[in-house]
Amino acid sequence: GGYFTATRDPEKKPYTILLPPPNASGKMHTGNILMIAIEDLLIRWKRMQGYSALYVPGTDHAGFETQTTFERELKKEGKSRLDFDRNTLYQMIWDFVQKNKNLIENQIREMGASIDWSRYTFTLDPQAVEITLNTFKKMEKEGLIYRADYIVNYSFKWGTTFSDAEIQYAEKTTPMYYIKYKLLNREKEEPEYLTVATVRPELIFIDTHLAVNPKDKKKNKWIGRKLVNPLAGHEMEIIADEFVDPKFGTGLVKLTPAHDKNDYAIGAKHNIPILGVINLSGKVENKSGGFTKYNGLSILEARKRAVEDLNVADAIEKIDETYKHVMPVDYRSGDYVENLVLPNWFVKVEKLKKPAYDSVKSGAIKLYPKWRELTYLRWIESMRDWPISRQVVWGIRIPAWYDVKNNPNIIVAFLNKEKKTVSGQIKDLLEQYTLEEIEAGLQKLNSSKECSYVISNEKPGENYLPDTDTFDTWFSSGQWPFTTLKYPDSEDFKYFYPTAVLETGWELVTRWVSRMIMFGYYLTGKEPFKEVYLHGHVRALDGRKMSKSLGNVINPDDFVAEFGVDALRMGMISGTANGKDFNFPRDKVIAYRNFANKIWNMARFMLIMEEKFSVDSGGGESNRKVPNFDNAKSLEKEFKAKLSVEDKEILNSLAKLIKEVNKNLEKYRMADAGNAIYQFMWHDLADKYIELVKKREALDDKAVALGVLRYTYTTCLKLLHPFMPFITEEIWGSISVSKEKPLIVMNWPI
Repeated sequence: GGYFTATRDPEKKPYTILLPPPNASGKMHTGNILMIAIEDLLIRWKRMQGYSALYVPGTDHAGFETQTTFERELKKEGKSRLDFDRNTLYQMIWDFVQKNKNLIENQIREMGASIDWSRYTFTLDPQAVEITLNTFKKMEKEGLIYRADYIVNYSFKWGTTFSDAEIQYAEKTTPMYYIKYKLLNREKEEPEYLTVATVRPELIFIDTHLAVNPKDKKKNKWIGRKLVNPLAGHEMEIIADEFVDPKFGTGLVKLTPAHDKNDYAIGAKHNIPILGVINLSGKVENKSGGFTKYNGLSILEARKRAVEDLNVADAIEKIDETYKHVMPVDYRSGDYVENLVLPNWFVKVEKLKKPAYDSVKSGAIKLYPKWRELTYLRWIESMRDWPISRQVVWGIRIPAWYDVKNNPNIIVAFLNKEKKTVSGQIKDLLEQYTLEEIEAGLQKLNSSKECSYVISNEKPGENYLPDTDTFDTWFSSGQWPFTTLKYPDSEDFKYFYPTAVLETGWELVTRWVSRMIMFGYYLTGKEPFKEVYLHGHVRALDGRKMSKSLGNVINPDDFVAEFGVDALRMGMISGTANGKDFNFPRDKVIAYRNFANKIWNMARFMLIMEEKFSVDSGGGESNRKVPNFDNAKSLEKEFKAKLSVEDKEILNSLAKLIKEVNKNLEKYRMADAGNAIYQFMWHDLADKYIELVKKREALDDKAVALGVLRYTYTTCLKLLHPFMPFITEEIWGSISVSKEKPLIVMNWPI
């Protein structure tokens, strides 16, 4: 009937929810199902309140995640991404994604989401790509995007960088080595060595400085002194910096700016050389000359060799084998992530983050539950410039091009006609291959920060090769309000933006919510949404995180098949508790399956009683019908003094229920609202009032009782509809006096 399609009605207020786009890498999980249940509840509620309620669907190409999922499928076939050129690999992933998109759409429909499918958006739709590219070009032109060497999180496993928001930290036990550094020009009373604690002895050879906190009274006397590097033998200097933790190790720390973020910050402040010695393959590669004996070794091999060399030099004072510390790992696999200084595309966040911070701090954007605000605000405060380039094929390519004549030292890798990978500097490769051959088989292009480039959606000339990096997924999905509503000139954007509420998992408050707020203020000067509701994680029945390796993953399709969509929706919603994580509520799903049976039985009882009343009152054309009321005022006007004590009690309780449900929904306490309806219908209405109705025999009294029952029951159906849309709509169709108007567009009780 087109009830899901929102119109731009000037007589109505807009209410917009954008479905956080499920990743196109596979079927939806329980968290997605919870998300849809909550969002559809809110949309149906506001639609019944008279809003022009728009629920926009879509899917996210999810660059890195989808490519890694696809690569696992390739691995099963004995293949690798390195067997294909960029264009071929991209098309293969595209075909893979189309199948998943269909699966996801079917799941969304099955869950009863009242979504406007005419406004469906995929983040790689041409218009969505164009909006993303236009934002990039605008920011680059205004100096908010730059290309530079910067310390980034790099995964050797995946061959790409990660933003800080994609990094997690895992506690590991790693030996702590206490290394002796020989003190130069020492006085007689001074020690021969100063000791430094480190978990990374393999990087000592490249260090040029140590640091101490100037407020450390025990160690600050060494500021400005010189020592000998115990591996490479060159001279080192001790500098002062308040960032140093006096309680760490001995209070004297080694600085390796190219491979540690804290050291990088100190190094930049003190003009310390940035000397990287780990390459993209995770091997030691000291290009600066001098100490090269570890070149070609893996990090762990180099560590072992360094410890051997330090032992030979008698430079190890002691080793703490039980030292525990946190290490950065990628959110996808939990594998170790290294800090490397690489050329990357960055967003300058300083100007962007102020309105993003102020809007939440001032309450212009409200976060629910409120205690999640602190996580958001701390993240914004500490946010560094955002690396937005990823070394994967699947995604929106950064629109930069390099003139090979002006940049002869660019390094490329490509598949030749024999399907073998060839790599080297472009100037050398062009002696053997044509530029067309190289571009056709192109796999990867590496350019230094000094390379000149042109920003263009299309190839700017025949001598150009494209940048092979793609955008961080959060750069494109951070513009979701704009790509879905067709920013900037569409009528939808003018009417439905800003949106009403963003509903998503709490873990995305840094990775996604913050980006959308920054882009919202940057592009429009307005917030992208008025409120944010952050739901908790759905854990396995045993309370642990769901994991295939643990065998505790719950397939929501199984519960739909056994208990029905309504029971699953209501059960999931009832499990939420103020945005906290919760175990999958199997018992509640079963309870709401039983509740569905209960309200069916209530409807049947009511219809039987009404039919009996009609027969008892004469039957045929002279029979009396049970009156139907839309609101309590018309009911009370009709029956006036005929209402019994129990009639008044149930009507008063119903009025309180309506207020309670509205109050809870306004505060995103969906579980409390649903439970209130459940308790009222099961206990107040079924167990008490209906039992009393059975005892009222006089026809006039029976008419009042059945009128109150019908009004109370149909009002409860309206309240319950956003939670359990299928069964309520079906019952409504079987008992409704005005069958031409479905429950989805009936007026919300007031």
